Parts: sequence; C-alpha cells; structure tokens
Amino acid sequence: MPVPLAPYPTPHAPAQPALSPSYTPPAPANGAQRQLVCSGCRNLLMYPVGATSVCCAVCNAVTAVPPPGTEMAQLVCGGCHTFLMYIRGAISVQCSCCHTVNLALEANQVAHVNCGSCRMLLMYQYGARSVKCAVCSFVTSVGGSTSPTDLKFNS
Repeated sequence: MPVPLAPYPTPHAPAQPALSPSYTPPAPANGAQRQLVCSGCRNLLMYPVGATSVCCAVCNAVTAVPPPGTEMAQLVCGGCHTFLMYIRGAISVQCSCCHTVNLALEANQVAHVNCGSCRMLLMYQYGARSVKCAVCSFVTSVGGSTSPTDLKFNS
C-alpha cells in the first residue's frame, strides 16, 4: 500500500499550523511529480516539483532533491539488484548496499536482442559480438553468423 509523502519543510519556511493526521498536502497545480531513492531505506519516493527535500514516511530520513534541471537516470545493480538512481552522464555508479561498481550506459550505447534459446529480451553494450543470457546461460551471437567459438560455449 503506497504511503503519501510530503516535502520536508526547509528551515527558512514559516511555521505551519498543526495538521490533522489525515492531512495530505495539495499537489502542484499541474500535478507534476518526480521521484528519487530514499537515502536511508532505498525506497522509491515521489515528491511534487519544487520541493527541496523529502522526508521518507518509512524511515524518516530526509533526502535532498537534486537541483532543477539535473537529469536523473536509473539502473538495477548487477550485484544485489537494488534500484539505483544517478545523475545522467555518469560513466559508472557504485552501489551503496553491496559496493558493486555498475557501468552506466546511455540509451544510445545499448542494444537489444532476444535470447537464442529462451527468447528472453537481452540488453547488451553496443558493439559486443555476443551476449550471455542470465536466465538460461545461452550465449547469443549478435550481428553476423554464429561462430564455432559461440557454439562451443552453448553446448
């Protein structure tokens, strides 16, 4: 069940009147929301555009919102499968949970192919000659015809 989150008040904000427990802050006029990962418990937080920080309703950690205009990207850690968010353009991202360094590829640096065995959609770095399926371990040749080396890995 989703928990409503509100922007954490900044120290310069004027004092607000006491709110009832069922109070939900109004959304911006256009309803625009963004998301970021909680710095404490790693849950995905949604916040209204214009907020400077967000208080997590689960762990009460306050997470700073990146400055406006900062484009964020996301990936799943290859080591522990934690959802990671990072500033777009980074070359690599280190996971704060397992410390795995993940290669951060832009959309134009990756390509897709279906596994030659189980048909799972695979993503691989553009220019690679083959890609190994994480589900069935089949090595699918990318581009040209299958070489004897690729066949040896699949047998």
